[in-house]
Amino acid sequence: MKLRTSFDARDAGLLAICLSLVVAASSMWAQPPGARGQDRPWMTKSLSPDERAALLVRQLTLDEKIGLVRGLGWGGLLGGEETPGSNGGAGYIPGIPRLGVPALQMADAAVGVTRGAVSGRYSTPLPSAIAAASSWDLEVARQYGALIGSELRAQGYNMTLGGGVDLTREPRNGRNFEYKGEDPILAGKLLAAEMKALAEQGIIAHTKHFALNDQENGRNFVNIKIDRRSMRETDLLAFEIGLKDSDIGAVMCSYNLLNGEYACENGWLLNDLLKKEWGFRGFVVSDWGATHSTTKAALAGLDMEMPESTFFDAPLKKAIDAGEVPMARLDDMVTRILRSEFAAGLFDRPAARQVPDIWKGLEVAQSIAERSIVLLKNDSGQLPLSTAVRSIAVIGSHADAGVLSGGGSAQVDPPGGNAVPPTPGGPRLIFGDIVWHPSSPLRAIRAKAPNAKVEYNDGADAAAAALLAKASDVAIVFVNQPSSEGADMASLCLPGKQDELVEAVAGANPRTVVVLETGGAVTMPWADHVAGILEAWYPGIRGGEAIANILFGSVTPSAKLPITFPKSEADLPHPRLAEQPPPLSPSDTEEVFPGYRQNTRRFDLEFTEGLKVGYKWYDAEHREPLFAFGHGLSYTTFAYSGLKVVAGSWPTVSVTVRNTGQRDGADAVQIYATLPPAAGEPFRRLIGWEKVRLAPGESKTVTISIDPKFLSVFNPDKNAWELLPGDYQVDAGGSSRTLPLTATLHIRSR
Repeated sequence: MKLRTSFDARDAGLLAICLSLVVAASSMWAQPPGARGQDRPWMTKSLSPDERAALLVRQLTLDEKIGLVRGLGWGGLLGGEETPGSNGGAGYIPGIPRLGVPALQMADAAVGVTRGAVSGRYSTPLPSAIAAASSWDLEVARQYGALIGSELRAQGYNMTLGGGVDLTREPRNGRNFEYKGEDPILAGKLLAAEMKALAEQGIIAHTKHFALNDQENGRNFVNIKIDRRSMRETDLLAFEIGLKDSDIGAVMCSYNLLNGEYACENGWLLNDLLKKEWGFRGFVVSDWGATHSTTKAALAGLDMEMPESTFFDAPLKKAIDAGEVPMARLDDMVTRILRSEFAAGLFDRPAARQVPDIWKGLEVAQSIAERSIVLLKNDSGQLPLSTAVRSIAVIGSHADAGVLSGGGSAQVDPPGGNAVPPTPGGPRLIFGDIVWHPSSPLRAIRAKAPNAKVEYNDGADAAAAALLAKASDVAIVFVNQPSSEGADMASLCLPGKQDELVEAVAGANPRTVVVLETGGAVTMPWADHVAGILEAWYPGIRGGEAIANILFGSVTPSAKLPITFPKSEADLPHPRLAEQPPPLSPSDTEEVFPGYRQNTRRFDLEFTEGLKVGYKWYDAEHREPLFAFGHGLSYTTFAYSGLKVVAGSWPTVSVTVRNTGQRDGADAVQIYATLPPAAGEPFRRLIGWEKVRLAPGESKTVTISIDPKFLSVFNPDKNAWELLPGDYQVDAGGSSRTLPLTATLHIRSR
């Protein structure tokens, strides 16, 4: 064979072709994972999330599939070493680099992104979720979700663990501050708006705790007993509305048992209802440590065990090999997870760490707080205060330093540290110290009244506080009730001797205003003795400034209660708080979390009130609340007229609202219905509302389209919603107990 030593044009052409192929190949492999359409067709953006997930699942090995359905341990969440690759959040699922699958980085984010200080990151502590619900404003919910979503993304997370929507059945529940009140329609609509805005930031939206996790005492072992109709028309309806109207990609099943089955292995709850009837296409993740089995949980519809791999690692692989869990079920689990990742944009626009917009966070937090503080009482126009007031006594609740926040997994680290450093032997929450955000109401009040003499008393000595109040034109008493995940409050009374403090101050000065910093309802034996009451909830990082703006009228209050405040615990459906039975032996107690021991003995809690949650209980039982659901005063006044009801497939309700006062203001116009006697519901139910903003003298006609489901009852025998024929009384007004307008909606037989 003769070798050619010359180089001609043909060789140059071949070389050019080879070089172009090399360059093309190198360029292709230099692109980010997933940019190569031919070898990674799941990265084709024109395909649906379902199609992309289905294509990708076919490429996964068994071990890779298992790796997507289980966590890698508690890690830094409980003070241990961080899992390599984790962003330091509450949960972590490693990605699959060879296929361009991103890691799942999860963070608790009920009221802001938690654990920021652990890794030197800033998070905005927002007002509590129940505070935001008090706005009765979908725009507030959207701002809430958008801010949390943007800060999750800025911190390198791509999935929230917020979105709590369990109803306030038990007012002493330690987590009520994380939720959205006692009504399923209000809570569900707010959840949908919040999670949709959060998902738009490129984050997997999420809701919890599914379902009926309405108390914390014994939450790991309590068996909730409730009939099918009651749960569908109350707690489950809130989830149904939230899931239907949003882009939620994950649902967290709860710790408790429901009618004898743990929620995370309850086939009716997860498979039959959530996935089949409601058509949920995302995935179900367990609450942290709430997985109890392998085969049963997997077949019941649990898709991901967190935060550990006790049941969904080697045991799941063994169950698949043995045919106990079909491979098709594992593929379904993985497909659901990947579908949510594609739908949220995790493949197409991965989160990139950056500094959050701190100033925007502060602005949003203050705005939400101002629209969430409820003016409960205002005798003789005590509020707003004049900036010309000469002397003000500010008393109690560390008002000189900061504002209270809720505890547990929703605890957002306070910028700069706890404004009230804990004292040795002082009160603590079950998951740590009581935390105060550095927003001093005292400082904000002084800024609003620069010419007044504003003095502070810590309230430890009621007599000394009363002396200061007597010497002042106005007394503002701050009181609080801490609450947290992990335990319910022993009672609705203010802890310590705060009730006695308020009584002493009110006795010394008739111009006493009380500011409540609580996670829910409290009793107020002094309510008739004070001139004004503000419910500030846990108001977030700019809470002090927001409170001062409401007190002095820079902002007109417009919030309304999303829960009922009872006069006493004797008026509750369960006057005595349900508690775990004592252990039979030491072996019946286990350490659920470090330092948190619980009785492993199961116990039943029957929700005997059934359908009668919150205001519906007080209506049905003819009990007078201290402050009604939907109640909230303003510095202006509103009048309602012209109620009109039009029947149809979606009935409409119209009402005209007029601002009859001297200030700009906003009102949540509320529509309620009483169903025909055949429904067996001796109470009104909220069926719609709209927030209206009006200038003095301005009027607006509001027309609300009513979802027929909100007028229907659930028939468990038919497993269907039914709109009963007959006359429906429709009422409109400013609260569940202030409804001046009435009309009739007639529904014909079908």
